[in-house]
Amino acid sequence: MKKLFLIRHAKSSWDEEGLTDFERPLNKRGKRDAPFMASLLNKEKIKPDLIISSPANRAISTAQIFAEELDYPSEKILIEKIIYLSGIKELEEIVQSIPDSNKTVLLFGHNPTLTYYANHLGNKLIDNIPTCGIIGLESKDKSWREIERGICKTFFFEYPKKYF
Repeated sequence: MKKLFLIRHAKSSWDEEGLTDFERPLNKRGKRDAPFMASLLNKEKIKPDLIISSPANRAISTAQIFAEELDYPSEKILIEKIIYLSGIKELEEIVQSIPDSNKTVLLFGHNPTLTYYANHLGNKLIDNIPTCGIIGLESKDKSWREIERGICKTFFFEYPKKYF
């Protein structure tokens, strides 16, 4: 069984002049939400075997906060450059290339692609993954290469505005 958690980066700041979209940091709300959302996974005893992140500052920062809360070494976070401007096809290629020794994977990225991909894989329609939202998908397949459209059960959907 494989579990894939698609996590949208936490809320980022548009206030700092001169920064590109790629460089935008988390804002105050994002810095509050990320540890809280990571703690929800911790309470569910979810421990990642692998964390993959977009290289954008806001995504890496979110992934690092989750890694700390979930006792995952932040230096082992796998940065996948293609996630930043990816579509469903690119995310599918990344997921299908995950070594099968990894049972639980967290993937940090961006909308709208994460929402599209959650709907592509899962059995529940998600309108939108809000910032720092988490979608949990589960597949009975033994190999990541076998994960494809419509075969996953959407078993987890949490986001900060449910709590704040």
